[in-house]
Amino acid sequence: MEQQQSTSPHPDRTSTGSFADVGEVIDVEQAEAALVEHYPRLVRLAYLVLPPGSGRGRRVLTAHAVVQRRLPRRRASLRGLGLPVQRGGAEAATDPGYAFLRARVLKAALATARPRWRLPAPPPLLPQVWGLRLFPRSGGADELALDQVLSALSGPGRAAFVLRDLEGLSDREAGWVLDAAGVADPEGALDEAEEAPVPAGSRDRSLLESVEFDPCALQARPTDLIRRRQHGRAALAAGAAVVVCGALLGLPGDGWGPDGAAAPPYAQNAAAEAALDPGRLTVTSATAWKNAARQDFSVWPARGDRTGDKALLRRALAVWARPGAGVQVSATPGTPTGPAAGPPQLLFAGVVDHSVVALFHDGLRVVRYAEAADGEGQGDGTGAALDFARTDGAVAAEAGALVVGRTTGNVRYLVAPWVSSAQLVDLLAPDTAAQKLGIDASGTTDPVPIPRPEQKCTTWPALRMGSHLMTDLGELVPARLTYGTPRKPGEVRTPRARTAWARGGCALAAVRGQGVRTVNSWEFARQPLPGGAGNAAWVCTRAETWRGAGSRTLAQFQPPAPGGRPYAPGAVAARAEDGAACGARAPRALAGVLWKATGGQWWLLAAGSEKVTSITATGGVQDRAAGHLMAVRAQEGDQAQLEGRLADGGTVTALR
Repeated sequence: MEQQQSTSPHPDRTSTGSFADVGEVIDVEQAEAALVEHYPRLVRLAYLVLPPGSGRGRRVLTAHAVVQRRLPRRRASLRGLGLPVQRGGAEAATDPGYAFLRARVLKAALATARPRWRLPAPPPLLPQVWGLRLFPRSGGADELALDQVLSALSGPGRAAFVLRDLEGLSDREAGWVLDAAGVADPEGALDEAEEAPVPAGSRDRSLLESVEFDPCALQARPTDLIRRRQHGRAALAAGAAVVVCGALLGLPGDGWGPDGAAAPPYAQNAAAEAALDPGRLTVTSATAWKNAARQDFSVWPARGDRTGDKALLRRALAVWARPGAGVQVSATPGTPTGPAAGPPQLLFAGVVDHSVVALFHDGLRVVRYAEAADGEGQGDGTGAALDFARTDGAVAAEAGALVVGRTTGNVRYLVAPWVSSAQLVDLLAPDTAAQKLGIDASGTTDPVPIPRPEQKCTTWPALRMGSHLMTDLGELVPARLTYGTPRKPGEVRTPRARTAWARGGCALAAVRGQGVRTVNSWEFARQPLPGGAGNAAWVCTRAETWRGAGSRTLAQFQPPAPGGRPYAPGAVAARAEDGAACGARAPRALAGVLWKATGGQWWLLAAGSEKVTSITATGGVQDRAAGHLMAVRAQEGDQAQLEGRLADGGTVTALR
């Protein structure tokens, strides 16, 4: 799919040569050789000049078609094409074949950009792709900003911008090429390109040559495979089906043409139809949160640049009610994926990166609908996605942010209206300065890197909003991180709290995608090590879920960090699922580990929370210690069972 980028054939920006008409001719073989050699650059040129409204997939195919059709049928004259005067030595000018094709490609791309029909232009005859959707790879924030700037320019303005900043031509040279390409006002096009409000760094050729604008380095995604198979089996009845479906889709009130990727309707009752009506969506005022009794999702206003797009909202509600076979549906564990019981609340509708997103809240769940911004896949459902997450009882910090967009390597958050600032921090490096995170007028943040625990766990991005610390665990609602006792957890602010999370943050990888609501880290004991080896911290980390069940508990043993690594990860001593230990119902803990001292002696170390009055070890190691700490000589590989006695006479067993 990818092709090697050819060396730029344009003259250097500092060249002192001038353009002039020459009387030479170019034959078909020479033009073909130039087209093959410089094909990736010519296609990139066409892609950048073509109008963006047709969608990235259509624009890729059109760019290839424009270039492939520019090969002349017979020998052609170079006169009037704005080619450079030929010079020898080190100042050899542009390849005449490339310059000849560049002018033809620009002229054809500009002609395509000029509207000639009331309806959208038909797709090119060749090349055609069946069964796949092709589009360039996504770039970063700078490439996205530059693409938006180019979209706002006219066709001649885009051509002038590309000639100057990609081809490296001077204003005089670019004006000649624009004139040769049929631009009526080259000087005006150059002025428009010069005045374009480009982002910082976008005049750098490396940005214009990034994969975001490379129609030869493509990503491929399938269309709806199941639907294609069904269509193949029904091929003999296709003619009759088209007539019948066309008649049904034309009837008012029935059919599902405006509903995009939704499956056929299944209900015709008042409550169900009210939930499908975009005109009946609940919309909260922009200032309701200021006087509300509590801060939760119900007081979020509707934000985004598409809140008035009834067609989008109708599609989103219809897909929510009855997702078709091609819709990608995901839900956190324990979250129902059924339709809304009535009109939901609109939180957001707008373009995020390369997707159009709508966020809803129905009191129990947050629902995210997304479709491709270029419109691809709306007809067959392959471009639509539907995500569900439980949010019942969310208040304050838990209702502070939602994931509004997710791309490869990054997420964007929609923050609550009461959030005025946000910072990006590294959970594993608390000494590193926090980075300020931009928030636009709609409440959407700049891209935030996602944690990569599948790689070497050396960093863990987290979001700090005021005093609250949140992190992405792969779901719509970020998990809140706290530190303190199970019945009174607090914010991660003190040095001891930040150190505990820095040494134990990688353990969050075990609870990704589990519907986690909060994760609390609690240092329940600190134990002097034998032989004067320092003090070890015993930390219990507990993840609570939105559904109640499915909690995860992890006990970590954190000995003194080695020199030069103050935040080295601790050792996992025990873990449990669905237990009450380290939680509000059972705020106690007991755990043990075999530890090898510097001299080679093995020890059974055990620690309990403050209410543990004694610890008993049985099995491979037998001993009893008063208090909540134990250190007993042992052998490598010994196994022991631990039990603690509480002050009230009860017992606690060790996490396993």
